[in-house]
Amino acid sequence: MRERLTLFDTTLRDGAQTTGVDFSLDDKRQIAALLDQLGVDYIEGGYPGANPLDTEFFAKRPPIRARFAAFGMTRRGGRSIENDPGVAALLATDCDAVTFVAKAWDYQVDVALRSTLQDNLDAIRQSIGAAIAAGKEALLDCEHFFDGYKANATYALSCAKAGLDAGARWIVLCDTNGGTLPHDVERIVSEVARVIPGSRLGVHAHDDTGQAVAVSLAAVRAGVRQLQGALNGLGERCGNANLTTIIATLLLKDEFSEKFEIGVTREQLAQLTRTSHALDEMLNRAPDRHAPYVGVDAFATKAGIHASALLADSRTYEHVPPESVGNRRRLLVSDQAGKSNIAAELERLGVALPKNDPRLVRLLEEVKDKEAQGYAYEGADASFFLLAKRVMGETPHYFDIERYSVAVDRRFSKDGGLEDAGAEAIVKVEVDGKTLISAAEGNGPVNALDLALRKDLGKYQPYIEDVKLVDYRVRVFQGGTDAVTRVLVECVDLKGERWSTVGVSANVIDASFEALVEAIIYKLVKSGAR
Repeated sequence: MRERLTLFDTTLRDGAQTTGVDFSLDDKRQIAALLDQLGVDYIEGGYPGANPLDTEFFAKRPPIRARFAAFGMTRRGGRSIENDPGVAALLATDCDAVTFVAKAWDYQVDVALRSTLQDNLDAIRQSIGAAIAAGKEALLDCEHFFDGYKANATYALSCAKAGLDAGARWIVLCDTNGGTLPHDVERIVSEVARVIPGSRLGVHAHDDTGQAVAVSLAAVRAGVRQLQGALNGLGERCGNANLTTIIATLLLKDEFSEKFEIGVTREQLAQLTRTSHALDEMLNRAPDRHAPYVGVDAFATKAGIHASALLADSRTYEHVPPESVGNRRRLLVSDQAGKSNIAAELERLGVALPKNDPRLVRLLEEVKDKEAQGYAYEGADASFFLLAKRVMGETPHYFDIERYSVAVDRRFSKDGGLEDAGAEAIVKVEVDGKTLISAAEGNGPVNALDLALRKDLGKYQPYIEDVKLVDYRVRVFQGGTDAVTRVLVECVDLKGERWSTVGVSANVIDASFEALVEAIIYKLVKSGAR
């Protein structure tokens, strides 16, 4: 029989403390639904009473199957449990569970709470007891537990034991400043598990040493049976333990999958990449390309010799099947690529080209020549697709660009302050012998060019109405005042299909325009326009 591990997600509470992340009410509802579909056991919604957003979120709880948890502090020093408004707000909240946070480091009790060690223990017992009396499941987050244990093991354990004796379902050991290493966590948890059953223990790790996932897994080996973390590792400072990585590891690595089971099924695991990217999309952030399991480059291979081995046996360079987490293999096209990379990428893109076709060698040489000029196709699969089609003589000719111009307009007030800034672009194209001129205003030159280019393409306009530019990246390929600039743009359509194109020029606007034109041509080709 495999033991059950419980997954506790704190994206909506601890993850909300990420620098630059500000959840809206609608964001929180959508993220709760994503987490619930993924199959986590607990979703911590926030801190009701501490801010208007969380209070409103709990006022109408989301329709989820997971246990819905509220977070707050234990009874404050100098108050009775009946006269603490924070505790009262938690008990009145529509939730299944309440997570109380309490100091487990004697130094923090003295410095942060300015309370006595005994009053801190009393606050833990009374708060847990009040939640249970109100019909809530109670959890105790032992804040700074590992530092507290190293400083005064007897007191840290007494805090955990106070919560257990009062009836808390889970005692969560928190590495609050993220500085405890995996081997220390494993040793300390092993000692704690002699006093508190592992079936009642959880772990909450922060990633300040880049080892929060390792810390969490070490704690499982030592006995804990609840793991806390945030989707994509969101959280203050360096983030929380990445629950995305933890879930995949628990299900796909034999050391854990043969001993434990979790609420996430293999079918739900296949949605992991989509879920991870959906969160980033909601936060208007580019997904981490190198994220374990779910990153775009997590299963990418660049060297030709590696690609040959990978095609012969995927286990040579893939520790798990990419499809198991909803990701895919990528054999990158670059100046280090061989025929295997080229052939595999063409096959993925739906381009039929036999391995003995001489055009394959021509395409490889063209790629290497282009990359010497500054192009990069490993991050621009749509441009590589078009390059292959051109080498094969299969790219339709849709329109000609006659000219374009961009003007940047900056207006200043009399006192020197900036009153307004913007850009205007004009694009002149020829479609079927007919000249079309489009003009547009944007908040910058590239935005204005993008809008003008897509404003009127004559008979091709219906094909591009739903195209949206979602990412824009610039890299200086060669330094100096005469630098060659590489621009990568990413577009998406209403079907959710994404594609990336590249442009190169000594002029950043010209490079941007080339990438934008490539993006439009790719859309027309894939849409079957003639």
